[in-house]
Amino acid sequence: MSNNSKTLQASFFVLIALTGGLAILSSTMSKTPVLPLFAASLGASPTEIGWIVIASTIPGILVSFPAGALSDFLGHRRVLLASLAVFATAPFLYLFVDNAWQLMAVRFYHGFATAIFGTVATAAIAERYSTDRAARLSTYSSVTIVGRSVAPFLGGALISMANFGAVYIACAVSGVLALAAGSLLRDAAPRPKPKLELPHFRKSLVTVLQDRGIMLVSLVEAAQYLVFGAIEAFLALFAASLGIPAWQIGIILGVQLVSIVFMKPLMGRVSDRLGRKQVIVPGLLVGAASVALLPFLPNFPGLSVLSLVFGLGFATVTSSTAALVADLTRNGRFGSSMGVLRTVMDVGQSIGPVLTGWMVANAGYDDAFLLLATILAAAAALIGVGLGGRLKN
Repeated sequence: MSNNSKTLQASFFVLIALTGGLAILSSTMSKTPVLPLFAASLGASPTEIGWIVIASTIPGILVSFPAGALSDFLGHRRVLLASLAVFATAPFLYLFVDNAWQLMAVRFYHGFATAIFGTVATAAIAERYSTDRAARLSTYSSVTIVGRSVAPFLGGALISMANFGAVYIACAVSGVLALAAGSLLRDAAPRPKPKLELPHFRKSLVTVLQDRGIMLVSLVEAAQYLVFGAIEAFLALFAASLGIPAWQIGIILGVQLVSIVFMKPLMGRVSDRLGRKQVIVPGLLVGAASVALLPFLPNFPGLSVLSLVFGLGFATVTSSTAALVADLTRNGRFGSSMGVLRTVMDVGQSIGPVLTGWMVANAGYDDAFLLLATILAAAAALIGVGLGGRLKN
């Protein structure tokens, strides 16, 4: 690769990482911690608040694949800009909301931004970088996690110092900056302009769905995010049930996030060198062990260590799953493959809290955590045996 090509590749990555960080900062600040508080101030009932929270996740299931497939035909830049336009405009709509149903509608609209951007940005990175694919994808993910981490603190401070409107204005500023940065992105190469017809999308979907390897990796990703969503929702409640104070619960969850941010790029580089299977399987087993041990270390130090270890396992697995799907993708259908991966992942993450809540209510935390650990162990067996020789090394 020439020096000029390397410079262009580096510039693209810096731009898309900056754009992603700003976009996710805007999106996360619009919901954490402001969304339930704003909904309650509008007189929304607990049931309505639940629907308001869910409203933004539905687009992820509906449009991830169509957006990814469309980017394969039109180029990633056009579809990314469409999602960034939603990031830039949605925050302004919150300023005009005066009831729960309007807020639900705005959240549904806002959800399209994250659903489309996450899929297409991942596909664009996967297409451009082959030799260091996992490292690039993991570094990009860590940048967005930083944006997601800063958002609650900034949003909470703005609520305390000003009001809900100030939070959404800050979201708008971040969203507009993301659109400005994203407008500088360029596709890797000129795209052909075929006539866009439904059969094109159907063929792309069928091709990906018939690829046994991609579907197995997508199921493993769904299992990992199912457990992640469950731990995110119920580890704090488990700690509170033990009488652990709120500030210590914040540390328990915080160390997990820190471990994910710092470990994902590192494990991505390890995956590029050693192979995907050698990283994903141990990561799943580490995660399974940490979850299974939660009931046996019911105190602040113990839960902090296990939360940290779970974060390491999660970072290890997710550093390689998207890269593995890209490795298995044929005929340049990166957008379609990433769309299917993200759709299946969103379904898994949505199921996690519901399944765990049912288990906690009917069997208690011990059995709930054991079930989650079993799911990760089963995913390790699936990826270890199911793909066999199709995995690198």
